Amino acid sequence: MDASFSRRGLLQGAAAVGGVLAAEAASAGPLGRVRAARHPGWVFGRMTGAEALTEALLLEGTGCVYGIPGAQENELWDAFKQKNLPYLLVTHEFSAAVMADAYGRVTGRPGVLCVVPGPGVTNALTGLGEALLDSSPVVAIVGDVGNGDKARPFQVHALPNADLLRPVCKCVYPVQTVEQIPAFVRQAFVAAVSGEPGPVAVVVPYNLLIEAADYRCPPPAPPELPWDEAAFGRAVALLADKHQRIGIYAGAGCLDHGDALAAVADLFQAPVATSVSGKGAIDEAHPLAVGWGYGPQASAVAEAAFAGDKLHPRKTGVDTLLVVGAKFSEVSTGYYGNPQPKHVVHADANAQNLGRVLPTDVCVHADAGVFLGRLLAHADQLRRPPDGRLVARIRQLKAETEKELCSVPPGKCGVDPLALVAALRRHLPCDGLLFSDVSVTEHLAGEFYQVRRPRTYFNPVDNQSMGWSVPAAIGAQRVCGDKVVATLTGDGCLLMSLVEISTAAREHLPVKFFVLDDRAYHYMQLLQEPAYRRTTATHLARLDYAALAQGFGVAYQEVGSQAELDAKVRGALLHPGPVLVRVVTDYGDRKIRWVEAVRKRYTDELTAAQKARFLARIGKRTLDLKPEVND
Repeated sequence: MDASFSRRGLLQGAAAVGGVLAAEAASAGPLGRVRAARHPGWVFGRMTGAEALTEALLLEGTGCVYGIPGAQENELWDAFKQKNLPYLLVTHEFSAAVMADAYGRVTGRPGVLCVVPGPGVTNALTGLGEALLDSSPVVAIVGDVGNGDKARPFQVHALPNADLLRPVCKCVYPVQTVEQIPAFVRQAFVAAVSGEPGPVAVVVPYNLLIEAADYRCPPPAPPELPWDEAAFGRAVALLADKHQRIGIYAGAGCLDHGDALAAVADLFQAPVATSVSGKGAIDEAHPLAVGWGYGPQASAVAEAAFAGDKLHPRKTGVDTLLVVGAKFSEVSTGYYGNPQPKHVVHADANAQNLGRVLPTDVCVHADAGVFLGRLLAHADQLRRPPDGRLVARIRQLKAETEKELCSVPPGKCGVDPLALVAALRRHLPCDGLLFSDVSVTEHLAGEFYQVRRPRTYFNPVDNQSMGWSVPAAIGAQRVCGDKVVATLTGDGCLLMSLVEISTAAREHLPVKFFVLDDRAYHYMQLLQEPAYRRTTATHLARLDYAALAQGFGVAYQEVGSQAELDAKVRGALLHPGPVLVRVVTDYGDRKIRWVEAVRKRYTDELTAAQKARFLARIGKRTLDLKPEVND
C-alpha cells in the first residue's frame, strides 16, 4: 500500500467526511428542528463544527463576513453558503480586516472577518491593529493547523497563529474541542463590545470544522457596563461649581449617545470638541459644537472657543475639561499638545485610559452613555444659565471658517486639497459616509469637513494604516447599500490597496474613490524638507488612472482645475456605480495646522545637543552650492 498522500487528496477526503457528517446532522429530521425551536437564541442540535460556528454568527446578527477561503476553512465557507450567511470575497486579508473594522464603525456592532492561518493571519494584522487602537469592534474567525492525535508536524501555515494575534486583539480564544466552537464565537461578540470596543479572535483548528457534536449552547450574558458611583459623586461635586466654565471633549464612546451629549452641553452651556474618531458624536452644526480637538493642532474654532475671548477671558474660556469616552492619543492631541485646563474630569469605559496624559482631578470608570444620563439626572444641581456671549462667539468663529472655505484660491497646477474637502462637504448628503485616509489632507478634513450625523465620518487615527480608506469604504457600502459612500485618499495611500477596487466593480458596489494625485508622498515632504533641506523616497510613478479604471471596470472622472470641481464631484456622487476620480492636486503653500503644531511641539522637546545637530546640518545644506536631489 502506498503510504504517500497529496494535500489535494487529504482535502478531498476531508470534504467527503464533511459530507457524511452533514448527512448525519440532517438525519435528526423534524424532531430535531422542533427541539431547536424550543430554544430560541441557542445553538441547538447535532451539527458539524463549521455549521455550529455559522449558526453562532447568524444568531449574533452578522450582516457580512469578509475574507478569502482557504484550504483550512473551505468547510466553513461552504457552511456560510448553505446557511445563507452573507459574505464578501476580498483580494487581500488586510482588506478583510479593514472591512470588518469599517462594519464595526458604521453599525456599532462587531464586524466579522474569516481568514486562514499563516499568511492570512499576518496579512490581517495591520487592519486588526487599526481596529484595536481605534476602538472598533471586530470578531476574527481564524483557521488553524490541525490538532489532536492525528496532527502531523510541519503542517502548512504552522505559524504560532494565536500568539501572533494577541498583540493586536483584546483577547484570543483558541478552540481545543469541537464542543467549544459556538460558545467561544458568541463570547467573542460580547468581548468585542465590552468596555472599550476592539478586535477579538477565535482560532479554530481546521479538523474540528468537520467533526460533529450535540450542541446545547445558550446565548451569552450581556456585557456589564462599568460604573464607579463614588467617583461619579466626586465629579458632580466639582462640576456643580458655577464659577467653573466647563468645556467638553467627547470621543468615540459618545457616538451612540449624541442626544445625551447635546443635552449635557446645553446643561453646562459648554463648548463641545471631539476627538477625530468622535466626529459626529454631536451634530457639528449645533450652536455649542466647535469641531475636532481644542488645541493648536486641530480646529481653529475649538481652540479659540476653549481658550476664550482675550477681552473677556472669564466669559468664554474653559476652566474645567469634561472628557467623555475619549483617550488622549498622540494623533488626536498633536503629539500631546492639548492645553492643560485648571481641572479635568475624565469618564471612560476603559479604566486604563483614565488620567494617562493630562493630570486629572477625577477619574470615573464608566460607560459614556450611563455617565451622560446620570449627569442629566442631576440637572437641577448642575445647570448653568444660557450663555449668549459664548454662542455668539462660536457662531462668529464658524462664520470665519465658512468664509475661508468659500474663498480657497485655485492651485497653480491643479486643485487645492481644501477645495476638494469643501466640495465634498457641499455635495455629500448628511447621511453619506466619508472615509478619509492617511494623507496630509486627513487633517484638513478633520478640521473643515462638517459632520452632521454619528457614524458617517471615518479615519484610521491611531495606527495610521495607509490604504485603509479604499477597503473600508467597500466594506461599508456592502452593508449600507442605500447610502452614498466616498473615499478621500492620496495617491500614495491608493497604491497600498488599489486592487480592491476590483471588488467594488465585481459586486457593483457604488463607492466613489476620490484620489488626490500629486505623484508624491506629500505628507513626508512636509516633514522632511524643513528638517533636512531635502526629501528622500517621496516621489511616486505617474499612473494612467483612466486605464486603471477601465481595467477594473469602473467609471472614471478627472478633475484638473477648481473651476470644474463642483460639477464633477456632484456628477461622480450621482453616478449609480463605482467611480474612480483623479483630482490633480497642487498643495502649494497650504498650511496644515496639525503639521505646524506637531513640528513645533517636537522641536521644543529636543535637547540642546539635538537642536545643535539639526541646525548644523540644515545650515551646511543651505549653504552648499551643489543642489540636493529630491527623490
